[in-house]
Amino acid sequence: MNKKYNRVYNFSAGPAVLPVEVLETARDEMLNYKNSGMSVMEVSHRSKTYDEIIKTAEQDLRDLMNIPDNYKVLFLQGGAHLQFSMVPINLLKNGVADYIVTGQWAKKAYNEAQKYGKINKIASSEDKTFSYIPDCSDLDISPDADYVYICENNTIYGTKFHKLPNTKGKILVSDMSSCFLSEPVDVTKYGLIYAGVQKNVGPAGVQIVIIREDLLREDLPKWCPTMLSYKIHADNNSLYNTPPAYGIYVCGLVFKWLKKLGGLEKMKEMNEKKAKILYDFLDKSKLFKGTVEKNSRSLMNVPFVTGSDEMDKKFIEEAKNEGLVQLKGHRTVGGMRASIYNAMPIEGVKALVDFMEKFEKENI
Repeated sequence: MNKKYNRVYNFSAGPAVLPVEVLETARDEMLNYKNSGMSVMEVSHRSKTYDEIIKTAEQDLRDLMNIPDNYKVLFLQGGAHLQFSMVPINLLKNGVADYIVTGQWAKKAYNEAQKYGKINKIASSEDKTFSYIPDCSDLDISPDADYVYICENNTIYGTKFHKLPNTKGKILVSDMSSCFLSEPVDVTKYGLIYAGVQKNVGPAGVQIVIIREDLLREDLPKWCPTMLSYKIHADNNSLYNTPPAYGIYVCGLVFKWLKKLGGLEKMKEMNEKKAKILYDFLDKSKLFKGTVEKNSRSLMNVPFVTGSDEMDKKFIEEAKNEGLVQLKGHRTVGGMRASIYNAMPIEGVKALVDFMEKFEKENI
């Protein structure tokens, strides 16, 4: 617990924990941003003041991810759910796409895409309740597929692609919502990356899309709403309409925080240390069990169970009393889940494991 502000350790999957340093800056600048006499919430998105905020945020993100010049960075709205539609609407030329379904969000994206073309499910881990990432080294990629789609980190089930699928030359599209900026990424391996920021980057309401320029199309179907065209947003530098201005500002503060820490290599190192503490305990525990195959484990989301719904409920309630909150697993799987995103300090993970050890001794 952060005693200065009486803050709990928040293990929510999203909206999720933000760095205290970022929240302090946002607080200090709340009423008067850089002597403008206004809050960022009140500043016109067409003003010079806001232009500097959004341009700086984009440049810092480009620096963190080494985003090449031939990729556009878009700050959008609508969450990942809107991307389930925007991706096929914008990228389907042949009308065919291949989806790898490794969790609920990939499944939803697959189902939504069915509205726009011939969508093939070329691999899935649903046979074992999405507890692993299937072998994607030699998939039956459709010859005329416009893209191959993955959800890179599965928030609900706690799995992660540690090796990207072999798309056999086809464009790779990735939903990175729950692992975005948690480790270095080679952007050139993707045609499009998107992420809802509420898990690892900022407050709910902002969606970041990184898209290769050659995928921006003018020849979209006539029925496509203007707001669903990536090209429209790219041509207008994410300012075609009023953007989620304050959310982008907070994301910009998080980008600065990450750069100050030492970038994504350092962030990955820190995340690996945190995850190891929790996974090492789960592997030796007599009460708690992880639910994911070891070679598919996520650094961000760690689901676990006791094997008893009653015991799970007791654990969640007692943990809450200790300042360890939002540990209840997703309603579709039950049990517990600790989301240990970038902003979760290592002290929080240690406090969780200490409590788990105590709870285990008292309940077996």
